[in-house]
Amino acid sequence: MSTADIKKATEQKMQKSFESLKTEFSKVRTGRAHTGLLDHINVDYYGSPTPLSGVANVTLIDSRTLGIQPWEKKMVQVVEKAIRESDLGLNPATMGDLIRVPMPALTEERRKDLIKVVRGEAEGAKVAIRNLRRDANEQLKRLVKDKAISEDDERRGQDEIQKLTDRFVADVDRTLGEKEKEIMTV
Repeated sequence: MSTADIKKATEQKMQKSFESLKTEFSKVRTGRAHTGLLDHINVDYYGSPTPLSGVANVTLIDSRTLGIQPWEKKMVQVVEKAIRESDLGLNPATMGDLIRVPMPALTEERRKDLIKVVRGEAEGAKVAIRNLRRDANEQLKRLVKDKAISEDDERRGQDEIQKLTDRFVADVDRTLGEKEKEIMTV
């Protein structure tokens, strides 16, 4: 294993941590509707939990309303119940085969709570990135100990890993700032 291998593997892991953060951020409701909001909801489809997207079309009716069109008529009640019982605090309304899900406006207090949640998620991502930096530096130290690389190579490797860490932490901070702004926008 070389310093380049360690750097590449570390960068890929840091990228995964960052992508995971963006996925978590997409689940945080901001008052605007988006189809990804219901991605984690599973419905009981003939006895097996199935993602909502597997039994219905989810569309955007307008900026504050989602439309869900189950493919089977008997799934309308099941889908509506799954949405109502989810942790999103949504209240779907059925009109024939179409389930309309209006996004309630967020209160100031709820917005502040959401900001605490996204800050916690961002901090978790930063900790994960720093842990990856520590692991990479330990691998570099092991290579020096095994005399596979020189101490100068180790130092250069650590500098490169630090630059990666700084870049990903800056990405996390930038994404957090955008999400906070989105949450506070009424």
